[in-house]
Amino acid sequence: MESWTSTVGLLGWVRYLWGRGIVGHMAARPRLVPTAELADAELASDLVQAVRVFRGATRRAARRDSTAPALTGSQLEVVRLLRDQPSISVTEAADALGLVPNTVSTLVGQLVATGLVLRTRDPADRRVARLELTAHARRRVDAWRARRTAAVSDALGVLSAQDRQRLQRALPALIRLAVGVDEHGALR
Repeated sequence: MESWTSTVGLLGWVRYLWGRGIVGHMAARPRLVPTAELADAELASDLVQAVRVFRGATRRAARRDSTAPALTGSQLEVVRLLRDQPSISVTEAADALGLVPNTVSTLVGQLVATGLVLRTRDPADRRVARLELTAHARRRVDAWRARRTAAVSDALGVLSAQDRQRLQRALPALIRLAVGVDEHGALR
């Protein structure tokens, strides 16, 4: 099995990001080259770093052609949640995001002010506000996802067939890892 040290494309990309200062706020140069001796803690650190670099690159690519004002990371999380779980309450959103209700209420207020979220009273319990994305927000999310997917698709096109197969084979493990983090990550 070929080691990741021969994957010059990934290393070149990380060096490029480092050189441009995109990942320069880190305390040390990123170690994204796993070896057989890599300890779980080091692997965990490398995975978190790789995902952060990847997410940042996809966000920058998606924003490149957008004229819409940028949302904060927290606002994006609320929008994504409402896309996946429409009509939830502020309390339910706070639970799902692992935040306190006051924080989510503030974020929702900001999103309501920008015309991205509708807050309506629950007919069964008038004390509860239900949250929905506006049609404008849904169109914006769909366009953003399309730009992000296109950017990743274009980048996949420059990878070797072997690298694309490696990524494909790693997806189930990454999903299981995400589930494990959600279920067990806060036990220590």
